[in-house]
Parts: sequence; structure tokens; C-alpha cells
Amino acid sequence: MHVRTLTGGLAAACLMSLALTGGQAAATPHAASAPSAARVLIYDAGGSAEFRSAVDRGAAIWNESVDAVELRPAAAGQRANIRVLADNGWPRALPTTLGSGTVYIGRQAVDQGYDTVRISAHELGHILGLPDRKPGPCSSLMSGSSAGTACTNPYPNSAEKAEVEGNFDGALVGRTPAERAQVIVD
Repeated sequence: MHVRTLTGGLAAACLMSLALTGGQAAATPHAASAPSAARVLIYDAGGSAEFRSAVDRGAAIWNESVDAVELRPAAAGQRANIRVLADNGWPRALPTTLGSGTVYIGRQAVDQGYDTVRISAHELGHILGLPDRKPGPCSSLMSGSSAGTACTNPYPNSAEKAEVEGNFDGALVGRTPAERAQVIVD
């Protein structure tokens, strides 16, 4: 109660001072209510071989799904936050910081029948700060391989979208928590 009275008194005194000096008092919108621009992350899929279109589609799905981050393909000579490579192993992500790291689109999972777009979106989800959620249903992108080869859903669910939005609200960007620095093998 005392703080409110003191704060109200200070506000009134400031307004009176402005009136006496000929200034105008105007309400300004709270800075936190202004929408912030999306954090742009550049990805280089030059090493993704036959999975290039799946990687581009996975990135587009994240762009359609969240507002706080935008994934853009690297232009010639542009430095990338995310490197995407194809190899013969199992798909995995090696995050370095939130929004940065290396994704491997492993042919082993593709050969077993897993969907390439789902793999791409899932692995990019790790770079965006999401952990595996195994076992899980097909409706959860981050359930990964536990949803089975019949699952082709490449879209994050509402909880996954909300988590990425929260990760990129400005407070966590660029941090390197130990769990994000680990190799995430799906």
C-alpha cells in the first residue's frame, strides 16, 4: 500500500513538473507489449545431398508454425547458424547454442522407411531447443522414431510450438545450457 501511494505521488509530481515547464505528458506503450521481430537463423543445406528439398520443407514448416524464429537458406558466401549434412548413419543434431549447430540427415533411418521431411523438421526442432519426447505419438514431432515408420507428420504440436516461441523470446537466445550442447541422437 505504501509503495502504491509513493509511486502515485511521484507520478503526479512528474506530471505537474511537465505542466509547469510547458511539456506534454503522453502515454507510451509498454515496451514488452510491442511485438518483437523474429530471430533469423540461416541454414546451409549444401551438404544435405538428396535431402535438400526435405530440409527446405522442414524449415518452411517451422516458419509456418512459429513467429519468434525464421529459418532462411544461406545465400552464396553467407555464414550459417545451422549446417545440414547427409550421411549414412542415424539422423542426429549437434546443437552448439540455441539456434546454432549441425544436423545430420542419416540415410539409415530413411532406408528403414522414416519420412525425410519429418526427420528434417524433427532435427531442426533440436536446434530450436526441443528435446526428444520418446516414446510418443505421431502427433508429437519430437517423438521422433518412436512414432514408427508409418508416421509422416512433420508438424510440431501446440506444446512444441509454444516451447520454441518461449525459447526465442529473447531471454534464452545465444545461451549454451549443457543439455543443448549434447549430441541428440534420434
